Amino acid sequence: MALRTLRDPEEAADALQEAFISAFRAAASFRAESQVSTWLHRIVVNACLDRVRRRQARPTVPMPEEPHREPVAPRDVMDERVTSLAVQDALAELPEEQRAPIILVDVQGYSVAESAQILGIAEGTVKSRCARGRAKLAKLLGHLRNPDASANVSPDAGAMAPRRPREGR
Repeated sequence: MALRTLRDPEEAADALQEAFISAFRAAASFRAESQVSTWLHRIVVNACLDRVRRRQARPTVPMPEEPHREPVAPRDVMDERVTSLAVQDALAELPEEQRAPIILVDVQGYSVAESAQILGIAEGTVKSRCARGRAKLAKLLGHLRNPDASANVSPDAGAMAPRRPREGR
């Protein structure tokens, strides 16, 4: 969760360390109203959000990753990597309030109810944030579906069409 949220292994490791320290300190206050995993996820999410806020105050440039190696498997690893990077970049463009629910529901497979509990928000809020985030992702990732089309997703994708007034009433 920390790695997918922060997208930086070092930041994720630091956030996880802070989260476990927080969990250790708050262990006596755990009320068992939810599962321990849900409680821990909430602590990790909070630690990640704290780091994101701190990072925005002091932006940095990430170091380049290790050099690329030749793929061992005969599959098209490079194409998979390009797609993965495109999805990661698109997720990074989403506001944090939309990114976190999408990662929990669509990437990690949590239910809407579990995601709402982890994030400390209402289930309807998780659904609406996921819907808005998915609409933005559709625009950002439309080129992956049809590489030949320059714009295969309309700018108002995901938006509801305006209702026409009924005549005769």
